Amino acid sequence: MKTKPGAPTPLIRIYRALTALTGPLVYRHVARKLRGHDVAEQRIRERDGIASQPRPDGPLIWFHGASVGESVSVLTLIRHLGTRLPQAQFLITSGTATSAEIIGRRLPPRTQHQFAPLDTPAAVRRFYAHWRPAAGIFVESELWPNLLIEGRRGGVPLALLNARLSASSVKGWQRWPDTARQVLGGFSVMLAQNRASADNLVAMGADPARVRVGINLKATSDPLPVDQPALDALGDALGSRRAWIASSTHPGEEETVLTAHRQLLDDHPDLCLILAPRHPERRDGVAALIGDAGLQMTQRSTGALPEPAAQVYLADTLGELGTLYALSPIVFLGGSLKPIGGHNPFEPAQSGAAVLTGPHVTNFTETFDPLIAEGGAQVVSDSAELATAVARWLDDDAALDTARSAATDFAAQGQAALQGIIDLLCRKLDLEHRA
Repeated sequence: MKTKPGAPTPLIRIYRALTALTGPLVYRHVARKLRGHDVAEQRIRERDGIASQPRPDGPLIWFHGASVGESVSVLTLIRHLGTRLPQAQFLITSGTATSAEIIGRRLPPRTQHQFAPLDTPAAVRRFYAHWRPAAGIFVESELWPNLLIEGRRGGVPLALLNARLSASSVKGWQRWPDTARQVLGGFSVMLAQNRASADNLVAMGADPARVRVGINLKATSDPLPVDQPALDALGDALGSRRAWIASSTHPGEEETVLTAHRQLLDDHPDLCLILAPRHPERRDGVAALIGDAGLQMTQRSTGALPEPAAQVYLADTLGELGTLYALSPIVFLGGSLKPIGGHNPFEPAQSGAAVLTGPHVTNFTETFDPLIAEGGAQVVSDSAELATAVARWLDDDAALDTARSAATDFAAQGQAALQGIIDLLCRKLDLEHRA
């Protein structure tokens, strides 16, 4: 039996019933995780669609991203959109405690943060009833059927921004083409990171007329903030010592980085490695690896500065990468030696650093390929190649300057694309009339 036009498909009806039934169990699980991060009970209830803040007066534009990267990537866009739309208020929702902490420190004017409601019918209805957004903008791959269906029912124009879908996600949605078309049909416009992502959306059932090829939104972000007093203190502690940075590392990568650093110490005995794991809560395990490597360290989270005898400075805090990048123009970006997908190279490039990366950068292929081609980044696959690449830039100032200039020039290209994204959103979501 065919579904009537506009009516939920059988799969969506099943999904809505299941999420209604299992919602309390999922909420208890999510609440327990947030309590583990010392999130206040009032804020935890945001996941059940119960707002912890009043809705501001005036039109409200809502941005939703899953976690840190997606949410932070829209901060610059909101700042510029706020200038374009001076009467508008803004809301960012995300799902993780880490994203809430980082975003809370960097909110643009007229912007609030809330945890996103779980995708249950009741939580989603409470969310929309309270916030009454004039428009909703989903970031990357957040395709939650209940959120999209309720928004569409309420006449909220929706956009998918910076769209990036994995091959497995595409295959999964293609098994249910009617449902995929209905879910994607809720978006007035879909701006993909690259041509492959745009083609994937169309293959899933998106209206080709609503799909656009853009750039990675993270390319348009402002440079990371720098805490100047902290930078001065760190610089004074390092003195004349040179440093290199390994940031956003994951399990299985620190061992490679530490082995490379031991090799580098043979010819550069005063060299300091600033090691910033992606998840600072792994600090004890990473500290043990440093000890096992026979290296001395000091630890950022204790308030300590790099000591003269410390060969490694463990930067196990949140929100300080901008300050750390300002300490050294050589940055290895983790999440790339293992098949994780890589991390955002625009951040070190905007800070004026030359970038080293492993080969596994599927999440940023469209970024790394031209950055490598232009000489702003280099690929390494093991500790020996990493040590060789760092040593070359330590010993050859001209080569390092060339790589840094290429990275900086590449990062600047993204800023020029920001206005085009704002124009597209204003036109397709009718923001200037709604806000």
